[in-house]
Amino acid sequence: MKVLSALIVFLFLQIISCAQEYPYLNDPSGLTGVTPASGITEPVTVKVIYDNYVHTEGMKADWGFSIVVSGLDKTVLFDTGTRPEIFESNFSKMGIDPSTIDAVVFSHEHLDHIGGMSAFMKMKTGIPVIMPDAFPAEFKKKMANAGMKPLMVREPAMICEHLYTSGVFDFPLAEQALVLDTKRGLVVMTGCSHPGIVDMLKEIKARFNKTPYMVFGGFHLLNKSDKEMEKIIEEMKAIGVVRCGATHCTGDRQIKLIKEAFGDNYFELGVGNILTISQ
Repeated sequence: MKVLSALIVFLFLQIISCAQEYPYLNDPSGLTGVTPASGITEPVTVKVIYDNYVHTEGMKADWGFSIVVSGLDKTVLFDTGTRPEIFESNFSKMGIDPSTIDAVVFSHEHLDHIGGMSAFMKMKTGIPVIMPDAFPAEFKKKMANAGMKPLMVREPAMICEHLYTSGVFDFPLAEQALVLDTKRGLVVMTGCSHPGIVDMLKEIKARFNKTPYMVFGGFHLLNKSDKEMEKIIEEMKAIGVVRCGATHCTGDRQIKLIKEAFGDNYFELGVGNILTISQ
């Protein structure tokens, strides 16, 4: 009977543990701050920490993606790449002070976007980790046990003034993007765009009631034919995209086609690159 009672208690505790609830990103104002005239008033800097390509000599490329967005009320680390040792090396070589990072945002749960987190948590803990609410319970618990603050996302919400989560796209897996509000339009930063870059841009335009004028990150187009790419590029431009930077899982051939289509409005990424986004 004692063994049975102990087993029941154990199972109960396991159920409670698995069912643990974490808070959601609280944004009572919704997207009311996004208007045709709203946007950043000072330049925002994006540093590429992890990517399939190298921009600056001495950095190491690897399959994965990670950027640091600064110049706002909060400095945000978006994704952490695949291998902790590469993330840590590139992060250090770029001279980033980990104490300045105010929040971590994960686009989705694939290893090439969350794998470097163990390296970052050696540098800093105690800050929010903003992720789609469909992330595995084990991962959320791991973050909490390491001293991080798991913060769930379902709907679009403000992370800090002018910087938002797109809200979650559910297919084929839960994914979110970063959205920066500028006076020229929205700047969309993607991890892998598994739900489809065109579908994501269309939905972001509808959710924010503002046109995306710039988009960069992984577009996951590496299996698309030239004909399919032609249509995708046409649709991106029809949505309102003027400036574009494609990398990571987009595909070499596909990146070449995007670069040709956008011409002078195309920009490179790659590890070590520093982008400046003006108002």
